[in-house]
Amino acid sequence: MGWKEYFLTALIVNIFQMAIAFVIFSFQGVLPLNPQGFPGLSWDLAFMQAISFGTNTNLQHYNGEGICKQLPNCTSLTPGFPGLSYLSQMMAVQFLQFTSATTGICVAVAMIRGFITHSKDLGNFYVDFTRSLTRILLPLCFLASMVFVGLGVPQTLTGYQSITHTVEGATQTILVGPVASLVGIMQLGTNGGGYFGANSAYPFQNPSPASDIFQIFLMLLIPTSLCFVFGQLIGKKRETRPILWSAYALFALDLLIAFTPNFPVVGPGIEVRFGGFFSVFWTVVTTAVTTGSLNASLSGLNPLVILTAFNGMLIQATPGGKGVGVMYMVMFIVLTVFIVGLMSGRTPEYLGLKITVRDVKLVMIAFLVHPVIVLIPTVLAYSTGAASAIGVGTNSVGFTKIFYEFTSAAANNGSDFLGATANTPFFNISTAIVMFLGRFTPIGLLLALGGSMINRKRLTTEAGVRTDSPLFALILVGSILVLVLLTFFPFLALGPILGFFQGRVNGF
Repeated sequence: MGWKEYFLTALIVNIFQMAIAFVIFSFQGVLPLNPQGFPGLSWDLAFMQAISFGTNTNLQHYNGEGICKQLPNCTSLTPGFPGLSYLSQMMAVQFLQFTSATTGICVAVAMIRGFITHSKDLGNFYVDFTRSLTRILLPLCFLASMVFVGLGVPQTLTGYQSITHTVEGATQTILVGPVASLVGIMQLGTNGGGYFGANSAYPFQNPSPASDIFQIFLMLLIPTSLCFVFGQLIGKKRETRPILWSAYALFALDLLIAFTPNFPVVGPGIEVRFGGFFSVFWTVVTTAVTTGSLNASLSGLNPLVILTAFNGMLIQATPGGKGVGVMYMVMFIVLTVFIVGLMSGRTPEYLGLKITVRDVKLVMIAFLVHPVIVLIPTVLAYSTGAASAIGVGTNSVGFTKIFYEFTSAAANNGSDFLGATANTPFFNISTAIVMFLGRFTPIGLLLALGGSMINRKRLTTEAGVRTDSPLFALILVGSILVLVLLTFFPFLALGPILGFFQGRVNGF
């Protein structure tokens, strides 16, 4: 397939899968495996959630658990609801978590093929999809699910369990379900959408420090591995260095900023089973790899920790989500090579391929898509009154929540402050559009970049800068920071940065 056919095939297959999930979400009330009696989702929420899981974002405007049938007149608009049936959790959520993760791996490998010497095409999407699913994700997720079951994560279809003799003598409902299988793919596939509303802060989804560390490992596994896949495929393993070094240098910088305040301590919203250290570390990891899962409330974290979360989502290459992170890093490399070439008077060249005007236009449009789809809906949320309608103010905290919502959607990350309170037509539809554009627009543009490299004449001598040296990795980190900061700094200054200084003034 050429890049156009590859992209259109991936797009059509993913839209078809989202349509299946939309039907399941909408009619879960009359479908089997619904012991809790959840009604079907409203059309706007079903639309949003189908796109959310289909784009590997997993932004959730619902709480997955609950017992709707025990509430009077329970509907999809009941406060704290709607929830999802077992069928929706498995055949819509987990289904799309597998397919969206597989798509990310496929498009990354396809783009890399364009840079391979004597490459004729970008491969075949159907073949790549099948192999990625059956040889990577399914085996690894099966093993991960077994580990989670061993660590105490439930995996059952028997329905919620009632305990009639608690310590206080009351009756308690134990919320269980097919959780372990979902946790495996949500972390390994950098999805992040949890079974429970509290995500991995909920004890049955993340019961111990051992499960916490294992989930962090799963989040980092495939994005890091794909850095090595890049060098392996192009036949130049040394080219792995700048990608890996730059990604983890930026990751280390985020960790440094996150732990700049006094050593994180247990506070409101911080799960006491893990403490401040692992809550902060998890937050940096989950946004660096655009997973979006949480093991603590974002509202309980220092504003500098939230700033590092923004950094991970705005850069999307530290090391980024599986597949897309490598694509974004190649985008930044092309931009850096072009900038260095202009400054030094050398020919912009990467892997022996001359960088043309068309290449620079493609990567610049791919880069600029992100700020456009983040900043415009953020402004619209306030100008239309949608933010105030859900009780979000205009101070630094309120602005951070809205800005974070659309940044997370555009980066296909999925973590957010709002949760089920954002279940309104404005936020459901706007975030759905942002997620779809944030996922497929850069993929299409970067596949076009890879396709343009096929059959391009390669330079026999090194006319440009060496891209496998530590110096280039350092320049790459600098250019990424400058590009991102120049684009988003005014909005960051109004949100987490202002919140940090206000906190310092107030003595926090």
